[in-house]
Amino acid sequence: MSGSAATAESLTIAIVNNGHMINMQKVAEAYTAETGVELNWVSLEEGVLREQVTSDTATGGGQYDIINIGMQEAPIWGAAGWIEPLTFGTDYDVDDILPAMRNGLSHDGTLYAAPFYGESSMVMYRKDLTDAAGVSIADNDSWDNVKAAAAAIHDPDNGVYGACLRGKPGWGDNMAFITTVVNSFGGAWFDKDMKPTLDSAEWNAAINFYVDLLGNYGPPGSEGNSFNEILALYNEGKCGMWIDATIAASFLEVDGVAYAQSPNAGNPVGANWLWAWAMAIPAGSPNAEAAGAFIEWATSKEYVQAVGNHPDFGWGSVPTGQRASTYAIPEFQAAAGFAAAELAAIDGAAPAATDLKPYVGVQFAAIPEFPEVGSAVAQEMAAALSGAKSVEDALAASQDAADSIMREAGYYD
Repeated sequence: MSGSAATAESLTIAIVNNGHMINMQKVAEAYTAETGVELNWVSLEEGVLREQVTSDTATGGGQYDIINIGMQEAPIWGAAGWIEPLTFGTDYDVDDILPAMRNGLSHDGTLYAAPFYGESSMVMYRKDLTDAAGVSIADNDSWDNVKAAAAAIHDPDNGVYGACLRGKPGWGDNMAFITTVVNSFGGAWFDKDMKPTLDSAEWNAAINFYVDLLGNYGPPGSEGNSFNEILALYNEGKCGMWIDATIAASFLEVDGVAYAQSPNAGNPVGANWLWAWAMAIPAGSPNAEAAGAFIEWATSKEYVQAVGNHPDFGWGSVPTGQRASTYAIPEFQAAAGFAAAELAAIDGAAPAATDLKPYVGVQFAAIPEFPEVGSAVAQEMAAALSGAKSVEDALAASQDAADSIMREAGYYD
């Protein structure tokens, strides 16, 4: 265990309250035992974490020694000098980090956040239910076929909903999934001049489809559901299908789950997202050396082995989507039936700018203004899903809000 650089007596770490992060608190007891460094964990719901970490880091508040951030923030915050560049020893083997993750967390070739786990998105469905209904779901299936499958397995009288999808407002909550749907319909957040395009036919078609699918074949109250809420529903046997982060497969407890690559409506580019929950050090931290030593351990090959060999967890629970070497471990291959589908989804994600999508990012745009834009639109999409607004009114309000933010930021007059 690499702990020689850990000179601080304690570190305060802000983490998202997802399963792998929760597990880390127990696994890291061994780190404290060896180094003497006490770890103070602040576990927050995703949206709250983003708000608190952004505010504290932007103002130099100094509340945290280590923060969970992702691909949207890391290169932007690194370029702005908000977070420290990361350098690790040769044993860390930075080249083992999957290129998609390494590139997405870097700016000008410098790594600013280390991936604790990485993910794309995919379909996770109950094959027992689809088989019983006589339907199937293929890799990169059409949305029409997915809707037909959801309708066939939808059985609310017996507590089973055809499709469980994100509806809770947030740029990294409902908008992560919604953006991939829009991408697959041929839409994008902005045109080549970075003007919002939420008033386009593609956005209209995608959002009407999303609202119809989830409104007819999803659980009630979907506008309140994001990753953790749906994971709980799935493990209670209430979801026939879930399209979400590949990392969810590590935590599914029901039998008969099968996997497929994300659906599309004719444009597969951007139909599955790309993300990493990563660990970074706020600039100017007095405990930067100790924080770097902990991050080096927590994102290492050694850590993967520690989870795999931990009596409370095992090889089906190791963090995935970060290191190529994990996928070559026989014990992991035996325990993780989702591994091939997850890796294919990560490899298939396309964050680079294109003529259709003139910005970096799949389910987000890698610009400083995106969290504000995405959060404003997220509220409107939740209103459309709940029936409080029509899709058309929600999109019109979204376009106005996005246009105001981008105009004020100086992208155009």
